[in-house]
Amino acid sequence: MPEQPNFLLILTDHWAASRLGVAGHPTIRTPTLDQLAANGVRYTHAYSESPVCIPARRTLMTGVRPRTHGDRVFKPKLPMPDVPSLAQTFRDAGYQAYAVGKLHVYPIRSRIGFDDVILSEEGRIQFGVIDDYELYLGDHGYPGQAFAHGLSPNEYYYRPWHLPEEFHVTNWATQQMVRMIKRRDPTRPSFWYLSYVHPHPPLVPLSGYLDIYRDVDPVSPYRGAWANESEQLPYHLQAVQENWGQLDSHQVAWAQRAVYALCTHIDHQLRVLLGSLREEGLLENTVILFSSDHGDMLGNHGLKNGALFYESAANIPLILVDGGGDPRLGHHRIDDRLVGLQDVMPTLLDLAGIKIPASVEGLSMVGRTKRPYLYGEMREGIKATRMIHDGRYKLIYYVAGNRRQLFDLANDPQELQDLSSSPTHAEVLERLNGLLIEELYGPDEEWLADGQLVGLPDQEVENQPDTTYSYQRGNHWPPPDRDWTGF
Repeated sequence: MPEQPNFLLILTDHWAASRLGVAGHPTIRTPTLDQLAANGVRYTHAYSESPVCIPARRTLMTGVRPRTHGDRVFKPKLPMPDVPSLAQTFRDAGYQAYAVGKLHVYPIRSRIGFDDVILSEEGRIQFGVIDDYELYLGDHGYPGQAFAHGLSPNEYYYRPWHLPEEFHVTNWATQQMVRMIKRRDPTRPSFWYLSYVHPHPPLVPLSGYLDIYRDVDPVSPYRGAWANESEQLPYHLQAVQENWGQLDSHQVAWAQRAVYALCTHIDHQLRVLLGSLREEGLLENTVILFSSDHGDMLGNHGLKNGALFYESAANIPLILVDGGGDPRLGHHRIDDRLVGLQDVMPTLLDLAGIKIPASVEGLSMVGRTKRPYLYGEMREGIKATRMIHDGRYKLIYYVAGNRRQLFDLANDPQELQDLSSSPTHAEVLERLNGLLIEELYGPDEEWLADGQLVGLPDQEVENQPDTTYSYQRGNHWPPPDRDWTGF
């Protein structure tokens, strides 16, 4: 039997760090994740450097920043960078490496170093590939029915799941990973990657999980004073807030309940996964890391989705557990160092005793070295947003109109008060502003004049028709035969 530990990396989509029972959320129920946190370390200052699906996952799988891997926007046809991947590095060290769920790479069937990938890509058949989840539905009499519920991956309407419970993608992903574990080569250690597509919309939870929250107050979204003056907001925020404003308070409450239901469903399925590891005799020799690619504003400050640097969108859950009792981890621990998705690869390799490739820019989260600040970058051009976080203060910069926001997260974790105009915080603002300037590269350097940020001219928001219907999917049988850029 192999003496090296196994590794299980679990990633979700759109799950904010605050949406855990152990994090003090008043409504959501996450008993499994709460227990995992008690059994290991919860990193409270974990962030997505570019909080949208593709850039975040490129960072996770390579250990490099968006600057290095080439995407801070959302480029669905950009191949992975020519650096060692997390999976390939494990395989080069003798591990078997298998993935289940959402990979979000191009070409769609690229394995990026895994021995095999059982794929669920949220209905992206426009690239000419039918994923394994849709094949599974077809094999069981539901061809093309993954999106027959009629909801989009980019909307916040909800309805109960439309097919029998066992065909929900969360159940499917869990069962596929359990099968992978049972089919492992017992003479070699394993690296497993389980990537759930939820709680990312479409908001289609199982009825039983929606019932858990039916009579529960989901707690109204919070809103800072700065967010109330819509016409004074940065250009990009005005556009996002206008879109979210189409939902009334009743719809917002049910969108919250639906997200919580999807989270609790995943939490309970993790129990099936952990039980399978226990029955296979692997639990005490498996390192588990749980996280998310980014969070979701879910109405906070009148905003939705990720792709922003407020806590609800950029601060992600990160729990690390070692069943073997590595002294660098321990249990019932909270670590408040600044970490990003770039740190996952070096951390897992460090725990495995595998040499970390020279290309990796992240830091091991179980090492002594801690970064003094974290830089985040999202989008380019007039929608560009940048972040500097020093562990207490966060600077968010919007290039259109040269706008800044400053928050003291130690005293204001919900970012209700913008301190960018506070005379007593001028020195903090100037210090973080200097760090931001040092991080700029490429076209971002055009935002500078005489070494100072001047940004780009402000813009007026113009209402535009949603001609894609929020990228609504259709009936995927028979599948389309074309390949076009989109998602």
